[in-house]
Amino acid sequence: MKPRIGVLLGDPNGVGPEMAVKLLAGEDVRERADILVIGDMRILRMAEEVAGMTVPADVPILDVPSITAEEITPGEATAAGGRSCLDSLSVALDMAKSGKIDGFCFAPLNKYALKLGGCPVADEHIFFARELDFDGPFCEHNVLDDLWTTRTTSHIPLSEVAALITPERILRAIRLAHNTLGSAGFDAPRIGVAALNPHAGDGGMFGREEIDIIAPTIETAKAEGIDASGPFAADTIFLKAKDGHFDAVVTMYHDQGQVAMKLMGFKRGVTVTGGVPVPITTPASGTAFDIVGQGIANAEGLRQAFFLVCKMADIRRAKSS
Repeated sequence: MKPRIGVLLGDPNGVGPEMAVKLLAGEDVRERADILVIGDMRILRMAEEVAGMTVPADVPILDVPSITAEEITPGEATAAGGRSCLDSLSVALDMAKSGKIDGFCFAPLNKYALKLGGCPVADEHIFFARELDFDGPFCEHNVLDDLWTTRTTSHIPLSEVAALITPERILRAIRLAHNTLGSAGFDAPRIGVAALNPHAGDGGMFGREEIDIIAPTIETAKAEGIDASGPFAADTIFLKAKDGHFDAVVTMYHDQGQVAMKLMGFKRGVTVTGGVPVPITTPASGTAFDIVGQGIANAEGLRQAFFLVCKMADIRRAKSS
């Protein structure tokens, strides 16, 4: 059986809808899964005009009317756009909870628009966990080809990072990387852990977090049977990863991993909500408000997100059968 996968259109004021149309036009995409488009039919039809192609008639669409024509303002982050995203996400999450779909991928949304639209939490990943009634560990993972990253701290000011580099948080991130990669087909993922300070602290001259906190925590992870190593200086760890030494990198803060991953392959990067009980993916790229309506948005990241969520759904179903 093919997995049942939801495809969401993303922010109606961004490039997400036209990316979704380009994705759904691919015959290999339709052969890979039983697809259900979840979103506002009017937005989909407008996106078809922009993309210059149509969604095949055999692709089912669950219409979620969520925005009026007057509220559509291409290229802007608005409350109406955020509410539209939240409506479709809520429907998809409910369907996933009830087993009607095996997972979903969503085209780019905008965090500020979500906030304007009434999102009660800081980002979509927290929203997913809340709507799924999930209280276990979860975190955003970024994927480029076969390399994954996650982080010890995420969407917080840089000034707050050092105080949050604790054994508990680092071990949580390492365990989550190990388990999430397992859900994507890695039997024994190799995890490299980044340092916090320049030159990994250089023997304590530039900070002692590596000596006092990070290295001992890596040893704890090893004792649990996790293949973790480090800490490696942040300016070289991705060179090792690119050469195939690791399957995943655990960084200490957001941009430590994001800059490297996006430089290596921004257009095909994928974001995974790791830890939650439902496979959820999205492109690593954003709503690209500056090119909305031009029909030039690259859909490769959404394609990669789609095929990854299908793979994760297959593995989850196989483990539960």
